[in-house]
Amino acid sequence: MAEAAAGRKTRVGPYELGKTIGEGSFAKVKLARHSRTGDVYAIKVLDRNHVLRHKMIEQIKREISTMKLIKHPNVVQLHEVMASKSKIYMVLEFVDGGELFDKIVNSGRLGEDEARRYFHQLINAVDYCHSRGVYHRDLKPENLLLDLNGSLKVSDFGLSAFSPQTKEDGLLHTACGTPNYVAPEVLADKGYDGMAADVWSCGIILFVLMAGYLPFDDANLMKLYTLICKANVSCPPWFSSGAKKLIKRILDPNPHTRITIAEMLEDEWFKKDYKPPHFEQGEGVSLDDVDAAFNDSEGTS
Repeated sequence: MAEAAAGRKTRVGPYELGKTIGEGSFAKVKLARHSRTGDVYAIKVLDRNHVLRHKMIEQIKREISTMKLIKHPNVVQLHEVMASKSKIYMVLEFVDGGELFDKIVNSGRLGEDEARRYFHQLINAVDYCHSRGVYHRDLKPENLLLDLNGSLKVSDFGLSAFSPQTKEDGLLHTACGTPNYVAPEVLADKGYDGMAADVWSCGIILFVLMAGYLPFDDANLMKLYTLICKANVSCPPWFSSGAKKLIKRILDPNPHTRITIAEMLEDEWFKKDYKPPHFEQGEGVSLDDVDAAFNDSEGTS
């Protein structure tokens, strides 16, 4: 798929690329408009040479294929994948309400009912993706977007884990993620269960939403790791007893005794005003574009 410069605008297939709205270590996210429909998308641009150099082709193909199959109202939708000689383009749903993180920065903290509503949506998304064998591993407020109706959308689901994943023991072995949100077992580097690690990160997010600050924080990384591994959570006085109890069960440093999502759905505090997600399962998703985007790069160095 060739890139064509139309005047000042760069085009990728039917999409006209606009300004950069996000940047990672080897990817940029650009705003894009479909030239025929006028619909707005976010296009993630990956550097193909970087992908090849780090032998990430199979990994990324698998992640992207999984992402295409994930259709959930609280997960940013991947529409299609294209490629040029030097780039891989992932066309994503554009979510226009900003980051949940900005809401915390602007409000200081959220009320318990509002925090719980976002937490419900987060857990629904995480639970669904886990059922598809996808673990996020970098859950934090910056990866939680809001649409204009105030619905939460998890971004980068399954696309944050680019390195070789499960080893022979069935555990993940890559310490990734933002330190403050990372589970103790991830830091211990002895292998970890992606489900339990994601649940821990969700607990940190819930705490931050209601407190307006992090439960474990220190400028010194080693001190921060010690705080996380001890997991002595001190909840502020305005947390209800139900919220405190649930947060303590989520921020359990032992992943084997940590609350699971199934158990969370039975928790009294969590169950208040809970609405199970209603959505249609996607049918007939084509993965041809995923294969096509990578085919001419197979075997090249």
